[in-house]
Formats: sequence, structure tokens, C-alpha cells
Amino acid sequence: MLGTKLNINEYLDRFSLELKNLDRAAISRWSDALFSVWESANSVYIIGNGGSGTTASHFAEDLGKGSIPNDKFHDPGFKRLRVLSLTDNLGWIMAVGNDLSYDQIFLQQLMNYARPGDLLLAISGSGNSDNILNAVQWANQNQVKTFGLTGYDGGKLKSMQQDGLHVELNDMGMVESIHLSAFHWVLNDFYRRINNPIDV
Repeated sequence: MLGTKLNINEYLDRFSLELKNLDRAAISRWSDALFSVWESANSVYIIGNGGSGTTASHFAEDLGKGSIPNDKFHDPGFKRLRVLSLTDNLGWIMAVGNDLSYDQIFLQQLMNYARPGDLLLAISGSGNSDNILNAVQWANQNQVKTFGLTGYDGGKLKSMQQDGLHVELNDMGMVESIHLSAFHWVLNDFYRRINNPIDV
């Protein structure tokens, strides 16, 4: 953990440096992927474990609610993004984990919900979580687009995903923070593209 070795100034300076090193084109493609799914009225599914699991919940909430202007919440004609975090289906997770195996918790949900043209956003700092890899493999085989968010060396996910954003850093906390920081620009860009707000 970098915070055990660096003081606060050094830590924040390192965080700033890692943000500057991000692949900007990959972040833009992430926004493109979401916009494409919204245009086609397909769905986005988000998965992750632990901290990445709560990030998946955060992403889904922001994309679902945060992309809607205040004056459109009661507009039945406003086109919304169909987005779901599969980490939030606790009953599904417990039933599949108990009756089958924990490495099936996302795959089994996808098999019920996902359709060709949908997008799977897979978050894994290590890139080696079996439940993530199983879901991505199934998605790739069933015409579901896959976009991964990884850290460390990217693990197996980096080579399996169709596209993604990689943070080459051996610190889980900072990797998770960078994923979330990049996402907030993606959210803002997605909002702009579907709502065309006036520049301020």
C-alpha cells in the first residue's frame, strides 16, 4: 500500500501522476461504448468484487440517475440508459454461490438478462477473479460487448476483454480511486451527449 510508505503530499503527487498517465483514448472509448448502448436501447451490466463491487454499484446508480436532467425525471418520453449492477442482486449471489459456486455469481445472472448488443463493464484490480473471467468469456461468446477496468499487470482479464482501461499500478486502493475518477468524466461526457447541455 503506497500510503504506508508515502506521506500525504507524496501520495497525492503520485496519484496526480498516475492520472496524467491514463490512456485518454481508452476513456473516450468507454464513453463511446455507453453512448452506443444507449442509442440502440440495449443494456449495461456492471460487475466487480469487494471495493470494485461497490464501485459497480456506484457506476450503476450514477449512470441510471445521474444521466437524467432534473426536469426529465417525470417525463415518460425521456430515453433512459438501461443499467444494472449485478453486485446488488444479493439473493441471486447467495443462491448461486450456495447452490453452484461463487465463480458463477455473475455468469448465471448474465445468462438470464444479457442480449446481443448489450455491454458488460467488468471491474477487477487484479484481472484474475474467476467470477469476472467466467462472465466476460460468456459475454464474448454471446455478442455482448466487454469493457474491462484493471490494475496491476491486468491479469487474464486484460487479454480477454474486447476493450478496456488499464491502470498499471500495484496498489489496489489507488487503482480503485483512479477507476472512479475516470468514470466521473465518462458520466459527464455521457450526460452531455444524450442531453446536449449548453456550455457554461
